[in-house]
Amino acid sequence: MNETPTRVYAEIDLDAVRENVRALRERAPRAELMAVVKADAYGHGALACAKAAQDAGATWLGTATPDEALALRAAGIEGRILCWLWTPGGPWQEAVEADLDVSVSGLWALDEVRKAAGAAGRTARIQLKADTGLGRNGCQPADWEALVAAAVAAQAEGTVRVTGLWSHFACADEPGHPSIQLQLAAFRDMLAHAEKEGIEPEVRHMANSPATLTLPESHFDLVRPGLALYGVSPAPELGTPAELGLRPAMTLKASLALVKTVPAGHGVSYGHHYVTDAETTLALIPAGYADGIPRHASGRGPVLVGGKIRHVAGRVAMDQFVVDLDGDHARVGDEAVIFGDAERGEPTAEDWARAADTIAYEIVTRIGGRVPRVYLGG
Repeated sequence: MNETPTRVYAEIDLDAVRENVRALRERAPRAELMAVVKADAYGHGALACAKAAQDAGATWLGTATPDEALALRAAGIEGRILCWLWTPGGPWQEAVEADLDVSVSGLWALDEVRKAAGAAGRTARIQLKADTGLGRNGCQPADWEALVAAAVAAQAEGTVRVTGLWSHFACADEPGHPSIQLQLAAFRDMLAHAEKEGIEPEVRHMANSPATLTLPESHFDLVRPGLALYGVSPAPELGTPAELGLRPAMTLKASLALVKTVPAGHGVSYGHHYVTDAETTLALIPAGYADGIPRHASGRGPVLVGGKIRHVAGRVAMDQFVVDLDGDHARVGDEAVIFGDAERGEPTAEDWARAADTIAYEIVTRIGGRVPRVYLGG
């Protein structure tokens, strides 16, 4: 993009992504690093962030859906890519032909990938996922023996190669939670059984962003950070981005669309949940919940305008919201920073998460497709 957009836009600092990858690699010096770029790299742009992460030493990429992984391949991204969220009838053959690593959590998935490998005339790369306590995807310990036996048989016939064994934490963002050590113990038991049965994985992995930062015993052969790659703390309890050695990559900016003086007692936005208590200056921010600004942050979301933190006045609407400048002067076209880096005095994604009673993951990921991304440091 040659020109900076004039309504609302997200600046994505790819140098920050690279710095964060390097910082996370230092946290896990003996492990490889998988950069998780699912959900369009948590709203930051999957292709650009995948390239930046690889530049900084990420040896694997991770996506949720196979379509996300196939799009990266179609765009020319090479190297190892794991995709893990499969449903029956998914694009198994396309994944095999694109040399993706595909996650298998049950016998149905192993059957489908074996058939796809046969149709493609090549060996599928698969990773067996263990449910060690999260209770979402993954194979339960009671079913693990059968899945491992079937995978060993499929490997012997040449249709698959088991490249990885993995699992996922439920509460790694809550330091000291008792489930953490229970899950680690379960994973070690399930690893031991698979390896006893003859599986020799390239990688064993369990550590997400918080585990990468705080649980070195969980690093195994590979760590799998997601949100931390983009410089957002995966949990307030773990520290701010700066305290964790991370730098936010996304800064969401807008240009003021209107500035006007209104009298005392003037209602603002739908429902008049905000009414001015004195004559004041209102500024219109041309972004709303259609762009990903959470309506639940109405009346609370912070915005930097004119060197001061203001707050949403009244309800966030579909395309716009208002801030009260308390009589301060501003001009149409002046910059508003919706969130960015606290080290620059800007509101953060975490600030908006608190305002909306949610988590920072949701704030950055929900920034919509009609918000242009402007890449810095490309």
